[in-house]
Amino acid sequence: MKPLEGFRVLDLTRYLSGPYCTMVLAELGADVIKVEPPESGDDSRRLAPKVNGESYPFGMPNRSKRSVALNLKSEEGLRTFLRMAEQADLVIENFRPGVVDRLGISYDDVRRVRPDILYCSISGFGQTGPYRDRPGFDIMAQGAGGFMRMTGHPGGRPTKVGIAVNDIAAGATAIYSILAAELTRRVSGEGEYIDISLLEAGLAWTVWESGAYFGSGEIPAATGTRHRRSTPYQAYATADGYVTIGANNDRLWSRLVRDVLGRPEWLEDARFTTLQDRMDHIDELQEEIEAITTAKTTNEWIALLDEAGVPGGPVLTYDETLADPHVQARGMVAEVDHPVIGPMQTIAPPAKFRNMDFDVTAPAPLLGQHTRPVLAETGLDEDEIDALYASGVAYEEHPDLAQGGE
Repeated sequence: MKPLEGFRVLDLTRYLSGPYCTMVLAELGADVIKVEPPESGDDSRRLAPKVNGESYPFGMPNRSKRSVALNLKSEEGLRTFLRMAEQADLVIENFRPGVVDRLGISYDDVRRVRPDILYCSISGFGQTGPYRDRPGFDIMAQGAGGFMRMTGHPGGRPTKVGIAVNDIAAGATAIYSILAAELTRRVSGEGEYIDISLLEAGLAWTVWESGAYFGSGEIPAATGTRHRRSTPYQAYATADGYVTIGANNDRLWSRLVRDVLGRPEWLEDARFTTLQDRMDHIDELQEEIEAITTAKTTNEWIALLDEAGVPGGPVLTYDETLADPHVQARGMVAEVDHPVIGPMQTIAPPAKFRNMDFDVTAPAPLLGQHTRPVLAETGLDEDEIDALYASGVAYEEHPDLAQGGE
């Protein structure tokens, strides 16, 4: 049994922050019902590459869910949604602030039919404050949060983190916030409203940076691959690429210079004697180390680092990472069968439990694939459901394939 079995989620989110959250909830056992507008669906269904007309990127954060296509702007659609909400434990949305009020599906609207509902809103800048109404995607949050000024190389243009880090931070924040609210609800019987912003979720991850700023006024700037507080701790050029080295304490520093680099005299070099000395001469240290590391290949250096017990590793391209034998052995690439795409690969859940199931349970749903069975679960009969389809309130893109199934 999974921990969230019996926990029903109405997922109104699009793109990445909310879908990432609900993907994890689904694979922890929740029944996640993705509520999408008819015909267009989640905006990320448009993203390329597509296979047989279905978006492969959409399939990544939307697996293991069910899909209901419902026009919430119609009176019949609103009534149907609120009927679904009566049976739900959580409603989650990532519209701009104010949209759910206009649609009649806000927290206050929903708790009239389900008083103990959990309701989570994710937005660029939150539900309050001067930027409340400003639209915001991941890159706006990265820019406003200072990330783009502390990423990349010194003197370069502002640089975005390579993944949608604020989206994922918001999704992860939503996961633990929802689980905390549910634990509280199981004791108190009371619902909760959760307000999460992309900006604040990312800002909460600036742990070392905030310590330096609050402690000394230091404003974090771009450092390339270097650590802000320690060295050697970065990527160094090799004969065929780069190697990461993390000799960030005196014990590891000694092992590195004696057993890996063959420069024991650096232990007595005034430039490198203490950590602060090494930080003060970090450019010189990089030059000295790379004069040595460029003489051997990355794999040769990794072998020497491993033998000496000094943390180190390769700097891989993404395809090399996915093909890496360790990543493969840890089961991080999973495969599911999609009714239109066919066999498709995805990134598996990262946590490994000894006794609990936590895995990919199904591919992402076709648009409206589960509309009929979910509406039937609310108590609507076949004629009522047919009428919703006939009026365009309910929708199913591939009725020939979906058949209302799993």
